[in-house]
Amino acid sequence: MDASSRIREICLALPETVEKPFGGHTAPSFRVRDKLFVMTSEDGLSMTFKAAPGVQEALVAESPERFFVPKYVGSKGWVGARLDVDHDWDEMAELIEDSYRMIAPKSLVKLLDRQ
Repeated sequence: MDASSRIREICLALPETVEKPFGGHTAPSFRVRDKLFVMTSEDGLSMTFKAAPGVQEALVAESPERFFVPKYVGSKGWVGARLDVDHDWDEMAELIEDSYRMIAPKSLVKLLDRQ
């Protein structure tokens, strides 16, 4: 399974997630109640996701070949992940779910916890 398919599978398994491009882009982006929690790049080589304070710095310091501070949203705590390198997809699923939890309404987070 390619990276885009894995991301899509992980994201769409989360409650009320929809796939909808960001702005004038055509690359897949994933939203919960119209709020972005994962965006992929137009070239399919990276994705960005929201992270808790300190996570961005830790990921980039630990694995700069896999993670980076993205332009525009990096200052707001988002993390970039290169998709043209090997990843632990269980870890990626956890990071995506954490991003979802930060963006989703509490009622949907509770629903996710019950699943």
